[in-house]
Amino acid sequence: MRIEVICTGDEVLTGKIVNTNFSYITQKLEDVGLSVQWETTVGDDRENLLLAFKLAGQRADAVIVNGGLGPTIDDLSQEIAAQAAGVELALNEEWLTRMEEFFRRRSRVMAPNNKKQAMLPTTAEVIDNPIGTACGFALDIGRARFFFTPGVPRELHRMIEEQIIPRLLAKSGMQTAIYLKRFHSYGLGESHVDSLLTGVDELVTDGSVKLGFRAHYPQLETKLTVRGTDMGDIRAKLVPVEREVRKRLGNFILAEDDQTLEGVILAELTNRQGSLAIVETFTGGQIAARLVPLPGAEQVFRRGIGSRDLAEIFAGVGLEGTPPPGELTRETAEAVARAARRHTGASHALAVLIDLDDGPDRIDFGGTICLAVATAEGADSRRSRILGGREWVRLGACEMGLDCLRRHLQGLPVYERIDFEKP
Repeated sequence: MRIEVICTGDEVLTGKIVNTNFSYITQKLEDVGLSVQWETTVGDDRENLLLAFKLAGQRADAVIVNGGLGPTIDDLSQEIAAQAAGVELALNEEWLTRMEEFFRRRSRVMAPNNKKQAMLPTTAEVIDNPIGTACGFALDIGRARFFFTPGVPRELHRMIEEQIIPRLLAKSGMQTAIYLKRFHSYGLGESHVDSLLTGVDELVTDGSVKLGFRAHYPQLETKLTVRGTDMGDIRAKLVPVEREVRKRLGNFILAEDDQTLEGVILAELTNRQGSLAIVETFTGGQIAARLVPLPGAEQVFRRGIGSRDLAEIFAGVGLEGTPPPGELTRETAEAVARAARRHTGASHALAVLIDLDDGPDRIDFGGTICLAVATAEGADSRRSRILGGREWVRLGACEMGLDCLRRHLQGLPVYERIDFEKP
């Protein structure tokens, strides 16, 4: 089935905002075995929108249109959809009632221009939006079935996952029993993992398992898309493939499916009734920020200490004296972690200390990371050098620190060489 995505809006066309909605749509479709053949970006212009809709209606089987469903004068999708389909716009009383109730529950008065969002082409099928005022809708233009979606990301996500993908699968005639298995890893690059997993999808000989990747440094997502007659069939196919992926990637798998690295750490600490203090330099408190908002973190997280000045870090954890001169060492990180644990009364302390290179003009610009995890029994530590600029170092240090804490909690070696560090 040939699918096109049309993204609308002057702000998208001119680059004033990054079009993350398109990447989200295509990734979700790829996850269920549907591929996008064309992508069109159109500004808020009636003539250009009409042309884009008509062209897509001639060459595609299904078209997803994103944006232009709002209440303002530059939201044109309903109007141009009706024109392209050769039908009239009409007030959808049911959706108008839904909108009025939406505002009433929030003790707000609905502005008159919101009524525009209930004006739909007369042949449109309404697609529900349970968390917003812009309903989606579907109708035929030319040979294609068009699906119109709101531009607000969280509203788009619900609509794509819950309503549009099932409709596209039904239209394509593909098996609707589909499951996406995901492995999240840190420390191995995409090409490395691709070579490590060569042939795993061939363990299921009928071609119903598809291996894919999504790199978002510092993590890599490895995806297995599995088709079957039902979930029992899918689970049977997954068992040998999952086993082999876990065997080949080993300790580098930090979480699976909807788990996150910080969520895994919080669960490990909660299960042992542990607590945590975090000390970090240069990261701007981003390591602590990933843990603190999680449900249950208030029972685990004790304190976060952050500074760009190592002398202030020493003072903050109650270490006497001044930091030793010269390059950062594992011993310094261990001393800071031990002191942080004593100072806060936490069962575990993580210290991530970073020494940046002198200037951004250096060809090999990067940073040295020394980190340690301390408990009452002792400390584990490692030292690493990451190249690639300040942001690359910051992101890598946050991930490395949390991953080493995860490894320590799971009884795994804190140090295993990763692809992102310099020998």
